[in-house]
Amino acid sequence: MIKRLTVSLAAACLLLTIASQQPAFAKDTWTSVQSKNFLLIGNGSEKDIKQVATRLEQFRQVFTYLFPNMKFAAPVPTTVVVFKSQESYKPFKGGANLVGYFQPGPDVNYITLTTDLQGTQDPFDVIFHEYTHLLVNNTIGSAPVWFNEGLAEYYSTFFIKNDQEFALGKPIGNHVFLLRESKMLPLRTLFEVDHKSPHYNERNKQSIFYAQSWALMHYLIIGKAGRLEQLSKFLDLLSNSVPRDQAFQQAFQTTFEAMEKELREYVRRDRYNILEGHFKRKLETDSEMQSRVISEAEAQAYLGDLLLHSNRKDSMTYLQKAVSLDPDLPVANAAMGMAMLRERKLGEALRYLERAVKAGDQNYLVHYYYAYALSQQNANESHMVMGFAPEQGEKIRKELLKAIELRPDYPASYQLLSFVSLVTGNNLEEARTLLARAIKLSPGRTELVFMLGQLYLRNGDLKQARTLLEQVTNSNAEDEMRQHARSMLAQLTSMEEQRAQFDAQRAERTKQNSGQPTLSRPGNTVTSSSTANDPVQPNNASDASSSYLREALRKAAAGETQIQVLLLRIDCDAKGIVFVVKSGDVTLRLHTPKFELLAITSYNPSIQGDITCGPRKVGEPAVVSFIKKADKRLKTDGTITAIEFVPADFKFAP
Repeated sequence: MIKRLTVSLAAACLLLTIASQQPAFAKDTWTSVQSKNFLLIGNGSEKDIKQVATRLEQFRQVFTYLFPNMKFAAPVPTTVVVFKSQESYKPFKGGANLVGYFQPGPDVNYITLTTDLQGTQDPFDVIFHEYTHLLVNNTIGSAPVWFNEGLAEYYSTFFIKNDQEFALGKPIGNHVFLLRESKMLPLRTLFEVDHKSPHYNERNKQSIFYAQSWALMHYLIIGKAGRLEQLSKFLDLLSNSVPRDQAFQQAFQTTFEAMEKELREYVRRDRYNILEGHFKRKLETDSEMQSRVISEAEAQAYLGDLLLHSNRKDSMTYLQKAVSLDPDLPVANAAMGMAMLRERKLGEALRYLERAVKAGDQNYLVHYYYAYALSQQNANESHMVMGFAPEQGEKIRKELLKAIELRPDYPASYQLLSFVSLVTGNNLEEARTLLARAIKLSPGRTELVFMLGQLYLRNGDLKQARTLLEQVTNSNAEDEMRQHARSMLAQLTSMEEQRAQFDAQRAERTKQNSGQPTLSRPGNTVTSSSTANDPVQPNNASDASSSYLREALRKAAAGETQIQVLLLRIDCDAKGIVFVVKSGDVTLRLHTPKFELLAITSYNPSIQGDITCGPRKVGEPAVVSFIKKADKRLKTDGTITAIEFVPADFKFAP
């Protein structure tokens, strides 16, 4: 949850005015410092910037101490912008009294702060809170909301002196007061809170949720010996899809009611111990840092990209300045390209990104941005991608493989590569292998698990697909993703039932026909006008299978035509979706506004998973139901209502 102050309309207008008047701070010298885990740029002294880097690195190192068995990582890069004064910080912050904030993003995170502090101001409280979320979300995809927020509050009090002695768990005054004066939530209620709950979203309820989550984490970490180890076990069980109540009992060896009583007593005593520790030696981070003075163009590019990630329109002022100062600067062209893409100016975006790739061949983010822009060439107004031409898909794949080579732990490259494979149907095994590797590096990234589930579904491995999709539905992922996963699970269940029914009835039909003589009539055709009194026996197993399948197929509704076809391709554009099919010597174009309006079933084991746009390598046998109605504007022959994929040897007409 981002903690930032809101800005009034008048204040926003003032900030935009200041930014347009002073876009460059040209007289400042900007310095870049690269530490182990952070890239920092600042217009202050190198010493001040390195002190900020040191404190962030110290926090990261201490963070891992409480959970030594967890491999916390932050593969999405974090850029820290350090301003030397309130005046230079003013155009970039969201409130007059703000001294620091954390801006997360799918491609890059930004931390901003000023070293020009007064009184007790401390920008790191919020920064440590939000950075804790970043580490937790990347590592523990099923982390309960109370744990995530409680741990973030606990770590927001991190303090270190002499680069060696640190302290955690300092009482937070607002929380302590609220817990004294307010009625605490039942522990079960606290554990049930998710991102949609009133206690998470409503101001008059969220205060006690945050306070009690902090108190519970304080108690588990330092309030009673052994509880911290039990907490780690609880999280492991949740990650392995063990139901919450069962995981709680198994890990803590007590009931919700008993622990709630312990927590109330801990809060009633009103004594919150501070966890203190020290490193055996001072953290020597300074020697590992690389610093350099950067050009004005590079400073302008970073400032513009910061504003771009904050959805500020004045980002263009800085980016245009950066490109004008250095037309070949990779970071400037990459940011400008993404800005153009947001404005749906795809041609201009590609020109900037092509220039960025040419000038910054060893920058993984440039290759990823370029691949992403290429993937949007066939997107409609709803940003839905409608397929890739073969050469386009291969070009995107090449850029993404380069990005992975340069930065093997960056998750977005794997996700987009897998999406391209899903759409094209190519290199599916490569995508699954690489995506499984990415999940090992970032086990908390539910979007990667969701994508892997779709890859298995696409390949017809329903069992593995179900395991992964259920993992998504039981996670703390966004509602939209969980809903998509539930929808796919429903389709998967239907596919399993249809497959089981088909196999059972085919086995029964084969059993009935075994040992019976068959009548072979070469060249004989049986039509609906036949007057034969005795039924014609099928002459092979294929006929038996076809006979069953004809019974299993969807019955044509009134006004529908149903025929057997070969599916040649699926054309997708802003006007909808067109199935191009061939029946005998006749090619038909059948339209539907969207896939959701179409009944899709597969009785062919080789055709499973998502149906995607684009050409088929070979014609796919199917039975289609459609309403005949030519549309000259769309150049279509009718509206398709259902498609059922069948085996290659299926015969629709007996």
